[in-house]
Amino acid sequence: MPHQSHPEVRVLHSLRVRGFSAAHLVADATIMEIPEVEGWLVHLESTGDVRYREGRMSGWMLTTEGRSRAESLLEEELEASGCRDGVHSAYQDFLAVNHGFLELCTDWQLRTPAHDPTGEKVVNDHSDPDHDAAVIGRLVEVNEVVQPIASELATLLHRFDGYGRRFGDALERVRAGDHDWFTKPMIESYHTVWFELHENFLATLGIPRASEAQAI
Repeated sequence: MPHQSHPEVRVLHSLRVRGFSAAHLVADATIMEIPEVEGWLVHLESTGDVRYREGRMSGWMLTTEGRSRAESLLEEELEASGCRDGVHSAYQDFLAVNHGFLELCTDWQLRTPAHDPTGEKVVNDHSDPDHDAAVIGRLVEVNEVVQPIASELATLLHRFDGYGRRFGDALERVRAGDHDWFTKPMIESYHTVWFELHENFLATLGIPRASEAQAI
């Protein structure tokens, strides 16, 4: 059975990997009921670990103290669960395809002009169906690699559950012709979920993004 994270860990960690979020999105990410999440957010606000940011992009976010507490709780959980080696192995498998996926995202956003194969790349306006089909085909191949990684993680820590489904949902939308679901931010696009999983690895293993290369 996968290790079940404490609700406090799940709420703090969700805000860590998302940056900031509405309560209902935290509930979806943590597989918790919205009232329970709202109760934890109110409690964590009272302890100074989270705050609500108003404005055009509003939502709950960690404070500096909350980030430190989240890191401490994650370290304790990883040691208690005995999952460090398994998560690190999955992380290495993820890194093996990460660079290729980022190049794939660039190829989705830019393309070589059909009339000038040697020319500079231009913004992909999706007027070349052959180009789009080729990039989507490569995304399908990436998905075939990342799905087993997501499945393995879900057997280790329950809070990793859901990534496989979210990747699959985004891919199906892209294949159905909804271009936004490849790389658009602020929605559950394939790139958004990918970035979140990457951040989840770093937070769980305590690896600063700036020193990631040295920590592999």
